[in-house]
Amino acid sequence: MRVLWLSPWLRTLTRVQVDALTAAGHECLVVTTDQHYEKVAARPDERVLDPSIKDPRTVPALARVTAEARRFAPDVVVSELMHDPRWLPMTRLAPLVQVVHDDRPHDATEERPWHRRAVLDHQTRAAAAVVAPSAHVAAVLSARFGRRVDVVPLTSDVPESALPPVPVPTEGRRDMVLLGRMSPYKNVELTLRAWARHTASPDYRGDRLLLLGNGPLDAVTLPEHVEWRREHFAYADVLPVLARAKASLAHYRLATQSGVQVLSMQLGIPTVVSDHGGLPEFAPASLPPLGVDDEAGLAAVFSRLADPAVAAELGASAREHYCAHFSADRAAVTWGAVFGRVARA
Repeated sequence: MRVLWLSPWLRTLTRVQVDALTAAGHECLVVTTDQHYEKVAARPDERVLDPSIKDPRTVPALARVTAEARRFAPDVVVSELMHDPRWLPMTRLAPLVQVVHDDRPHDATEERPWHRRAVLDHQTRAAAAVVAPSAHVAAVLSARFGRRVDVVPLTSDVPESALPPVPVPTEGRRDMVLLGRMSPYKNVELTLRAWARHTASPDYRGDRLLLLGNGPLDAVTLPEHVEWRREHFAYADVLPVLARAKASLAHYRLATQSGVQVLSMQLGIPTVVSDHGGLPEFAPASLPPLGVDDEAGLAAVFSRLADPAVAAELGASAREHYCAHFSADRAAVTWGAVFGRVARA
């Protein structure tokens, strides 16, 4: 099938999914922007637009890309976090598949202006199909909009070819990592208290807790053996650090899905998640979710994973779980089923 994919924000994830779809025999054209924090050069299957709505100089390029999309004659259009009303004509070139990642903002820092919400809600109501990355989000959207919502598994936005050697063996494991945009919903303060409990226990083995990322989180008091690197990182900087970690933390207060969770499993890292939102759906049975306020339980998990042999064993299990359920190839099969149903209808 010919797939026109509109993704102004999730450029790296779109690339991984489009590559898997291309390998499965589909033909794809991507319309995107350069707003993703991972800066990359444009590919032959990408058209990169300037997102400045109020700048009239962006209109000719938009008109050219819209005309090219029309000539491409897609069988289906995918729209993902696209709230620019100027792009709406491209959503009408074929049956629309609307992708909705979150059923609500994680906190006040992620609230969208009303006009963006209006564009997204319009597409969700009008689309031929709606897709969510978790059953949790699908159930909320289905109740809100009164329609069927398909679940396509969330894959990692890092291609397998870009990974360092994984999984890292036992002797290479060290430290635990909390990666991403540091926001209040990430449950950082409870994590720090649990970490202090762990480092005061006889199970502590000299690891650091690494907070990797900038964001709106207020300054917090860091206990011993914690390092906060408040920067925006490229994957080339982060992947080697994350790949050798004993654990990756996604013990969030609210999360409908987590790219950090699937990336960590892809790397073969045990990933500690809370029992809120869609996180439990992604977790392997070898490391079940914890209560979001379970400080003692989180400290106990830190102590368990401090043993590098345990970390390596659970990490291998996490990677097997990722490959079986969340790889890009697995996602492409589900995407193909959704596209086929929409085209037949």
